[in-house]
Amino acid sequence: MAMNTPRRHSWMWADACALLDQAEARHRHFFELLAAPAASPTWEPPANIFSLDTDWWVEVALPGVRSDDVRIQVGATGLLIEATVAPPEFSRGVNVVRLEIPYGRMRRRVDLPPGSYVLRERRLENGYLFLRLSGGAS
Repeated sequence: MAMNTPRRHSWMWADACALLDQAEARHRHFFELLAAPAASPTWEPPANIFSLDTDWWVEVALPGVRSDDVRIQVGATGLLIEATVAPPEFSRGVNVVRLEIPYGRMRRRVDLPPGSYVLRERRLENGYLFLRLSGGAS
């Protein structure tokens, strides 16, 4: 069954607008990166976030991070996690074939609904930072 012409044009227009929105977002992100201080790049590690009633669990992948090198700030709208990982050490003359595990500054902002949060648990195991917060909307 063929789609009528006005409907096909409407669908194509919607797709074109969505692609333009994506391109604009990438363009904005690129210039935000250029405007950031050039001291050193910052990685944004992946995170899983779960909630049940007033408890929140946040799991952040931080490969190679030592527990003492993690800084956490809990605020009314979420938390900020920062860490630094030293670059790998290589013997002189080593040829790096692939380097995929990030090192350097890591920073992750986790937005939560506005409220009052208390950090109840913090542990770093097997390259993952586990946080449990209580609180929520006020």
